[in-house]
Amino acid sequence: AEVAETLGIPLNQQPPVRLRGVTGTATVPAIRVDTMVVGDLLFSPKRLPIVTDALGGAQGILGSEGMADKRIYIDFRRDLITISRSRNERAALGFMTIPVRFERGRLLVVDALVGNVRAKAIIDTGGQATIANKALRDALNRMRLRQPATIDNIVGATTDVQQGEGYPAPPIELGSLQIRSSHITFGDMHIFEHWKLTKEPAVLIGMDALGLLETLVIDYRRRELHIRMRSSS
Repeated sequence: AEVAETLGIPLNQQPPVRLRGVTGTATVPAIRVDTMVVGDLLFSPKRLPIVTDALGGAQGILGSEGMADKRIYIDFRRDLITISRSRNERAALGFMTIPVRFERGRLLVVDALVGNVRAKAIIDTGGQATIANKALRDALNRMRLRQPATIDNIVGATTDVQQGEGYPAPPIELGSLQIRSSHITFGDMHIFEHWKLTKEPAVLIGMDALGLLETLVIDYRRRELHIRMRSSS
């Protein structure tokens, strides 16, 4: 809303839109802008829904629309993100490559092993926490989850709050990458029902886990992740 105010655009000139987040849906106001530019990504014109709280203080949330030929470079050590056109280049020296596929539009999906359980992993750079469905929890309960759970509150883009059970995560393997020392919140989150992912084990890999890397490159054109580990890993 602050962005709309800065632009001098009233919130009552466009029909409201339905916004869907991890924890719920909401009908929200929208504004229309002539252009929106992020790196090499250009939207023109664009209708933008107004979010109440964008990830705890951001001015907006960038979705996957328009990313089909783009390359996102995320340097966690330098707090740097760049968006450019993909040149169809292979991973640079020192990077590992993990193939991804697109489901339900532009969801980035990787086949994963969580502990010893095969799961569908969705790379969620817009999510602060790693979240899994109860199907994965039930499978892990038979094998690895032995510690008492914490009660975690998950807040989505719609500010709806859902509670889940938090556990230290077993190793998460994405191809040749293994992520350790992370945390998973398990629950019947709204988004799993929307994606029809309530019966098979599924996990959203959030920035709490991805941030353990040094560099993450998402090449939408090549359908690949290029990953460099921290030197201490």
